[in-house]
Amino acid sequence: MADDDLIGTIQETHLKDALSERYLAYALSTIMSRSLPDVRDGLKPVHRRLIYAMHQLRLDPTAGFKKCARVVGDVMGKYHPHGDASIYDAMVRMAQDFAARYPLVEGQGNFGNIDGDNPAAMRYTEARLTTVAQAMLTGIDDDTVDFRPTYDGEEAEPIVLPGAFPNLLANGAAGIAVGMATSIPPHNAGEVCAAAIHLVRNPDATTADLLRHMPGPDFPTGGVLVEDPAAILNAYETGRGGFRLRAKWERVDGKHGTWQIVITEIPYQVQKSKLIEQVAQLLEEKKLPLLGDIRDESSDTIRLVLEPKTRTVDPNQLMETMFRATALETRFPLNMNVLDATRTPRVMPLRDVVRAWLDHRHEVLVRRSRHRLAAIDRRIEILDGYLLVYLNLDEVIRIIREEEHPKPRLMERFSLSDIQAEAILNMRLRSLRKLEEMEIRKEHKALSRERKDLQALLGDEKLRWKRITEELEQIRATFGSGALGNRRTELGAAPLAIEVNTDAYVEREAITVILSEKGWIRAVRGSVAEPGELKFKEGDKLKLLLPCMTTDRLTLLATNGRAFTLKAGDLPRGRGDGQPVRLLADLTNEDEVVALFVAMEGLRYLVASSSGRGFIVPGAELGAEKRTGKQVMNLKPKEELALCVPADGDHVAIIGENRRLLVFPLNQVPEMGRGAGVILQRYKDGGVSDIKVFRLADGLTWRLGDRIRTETDLRTWLAERGSSGHMPPNGFPRTPKFGAAI
Repeated sequence: MADDDLIGTIQETHLKDALSERYLAYALSTIMSRSLPDVRDGLKPVHRRLIYAMHQLRLDPTAGFKKCARVVGDVMGKYHPHGDASIYDAMVRMAQDFAARYPLVEGQGNFGNIDGDNPAAMRYTEARLTTVAQAMLTGIDDDTVDFRPTYDGEEAEPIVLPGAFPNLLANGAAGIAVGMATSIPPHNAGEVCAAAIHLVRNPDATTADLLRHMPGPDFPTGGVLVEDPAAILNAYETGRGGFRLRAKWERVDGKHGTWQIVITEIPYQVQKSKLIEQVAQLLEEKKLPLLGDIRDESSDTIRLVLEPKTRTVDPNQLMETMFRATALETRFPLNMNVLDATRTPRVMPLRDVVRAWLDHRHEVLVRRSRHRLAAIDRRIEILDGYLLVYLNLDEVIRIIREEEHPKPRLMERFSLSDIQAEAILNMRLRSLRKLEEMEIRKEHKALSRERKDLQALLGDEKLRWKRITEELEQIRATFGSGALGNRRTELGAAPLAIEVNTDAYVEREAITVILSEKGWIRAVRGSVAEPGELKFKEGDKLKLLLPCMTTDRLTLLATNGRAFTLKAGDLPRGRGDGQPVRLLADLTNEDEVVALFVAMEGLRYLVASSSGRGFIVPGAELGAEKRTGKQVMNLKPKEELALCVPADGDHVAIIGENRRLLVFPLNQVPEMGRGAGVILQRYKDGGVSDIKVFRLADGLTWRLGDRIRTETDLRTWLAERGSSGHMPPNGFPRTPKFGAAI
């Protein structure tokens, strides 16, 4: 059926089939034409098109600059049917010396900086190719690579560049496709060439052999590679892994025993401004106890100054805390997922990547040699015709002057080809002089010698690999030394585990936490000598004084059955009223504080509800860093968490609002992390009033006014958990409380 017959017709298809077919086409387009680099030249289509368009505009390293808008316009109009912003972004990245190890574009103007500032608009910036990009293009006009029609069919573009420079490994690549991604770090071009030369000379070389020549990535921003050698070897052997990269730093001593840390190199792809913001934020949150301050003294080079909290801080411990908490240490992933020579995406180990580039260079050499050989054959054919003229000059002149159709006559008389006859007829008279004949014979001899060499090269694979080795040595000499080629990333050993005791450097100050009846909390320095002199809001009064240190963590339990963790050092200070607890913990106006104490490891607590249920909870289970806290006791309607006391005895004494006292062994109370608990004491009316954990041998004590009363004979009140109990001993307070603080 012709296409015209399908116009206006409707074909039914299942949605599943339609979606899968279209999504597969989209995925393949993303993988093949956008996100993954080609293993041969290490370029994605947009980068390849940029370089080729600049080559067409003759923006060579020795030429003048042209506006980036002109380049982007040509790329978008002729080769890359996408937005100008994405094309310009790719071009900018190729020109940034902190993003590309070997920039392919030389920019003039504002192309951004390591702080993360955006480049100027493309109408203001100019660019041209670098010598690295020129090496990538060497031989492109000599039929070394295949071309294909552009998206509109009006132009042709290279499928791959000749790639004399090892761009994939030297500059790395990163991209996210559909269902797959790639991440290749940059390397030193001289080291890559050395590894390639070794592989040419030793085809059976292992990955470990190659790593002796290129031991790891070489990032444009420097830094120190601290990955374990075994992990590096495994990453390159499998094509997947990662590398730990740290900032480079040194200690600079000052006067009177002071010192500071100076950071001169930061990890790759870390924006300096965001790094400083991160450190400042951590300082504000007091998460860097060893660091006093950070300053940015950078100019054209990186210089970040770290001031220690005190001069007694160990520099290695300070930097260890910085590496753990900030982007001064990063991990760069390795995922060598590339398109191979058949345009098939696959993860390749290092040896296969180098081998694929060498095979591409071998194919380029063969095609270049054949192209040159064909050109030499055409030229020698013409030169043979010229030499025949000089041997029969008078006869050639006679035929041209006397014959009406000299071309076929010349071809018949001297057995010339059509090309030779046409070349003879196009000769100028000045070419007939003796000196020109000598030049032609000299050219003929040189070309004959070159043709012989090319024929020998094409006929001997060993000679071809020798020529490739010579080219690699030249690339290595050009780009593997000097300011551009020297290794920038230092190869460091895997760091040893450093035990950082930050508590020794944290300022610990004694404070007293003050909690009011209405839930206002604050802290004052030192201890409170006269609690009666404390001032509160009208109608409010003191509920609790808690001596502690600024480094302590406090546990707060509320009537809603939730536990919260507060940092003593973060509590409001000063002579004011403080702030409501509900701003520090997720509490409502109806919720009240039941207990507030310093969190201690290894302690247990007995919690009880207003209805007389309870259980023992380990102190570790009461930790809750979130503002929403952690539910400890499951409560019934109209039930509240009423009491929380340390479980540091062997018996429990509980008294209800009905003035019934019960004593039972502590081991009858289960230990739980969370739950509703068990019945501690039964009541007909009311609920629990107070509870206490004590040692039976010491007796039960309570406060009566200013006196402390003790009852040692507790047989009357000893019973099983869950009993109702008996009336308390004589002299027990009318308000059924043991007199202990909450």
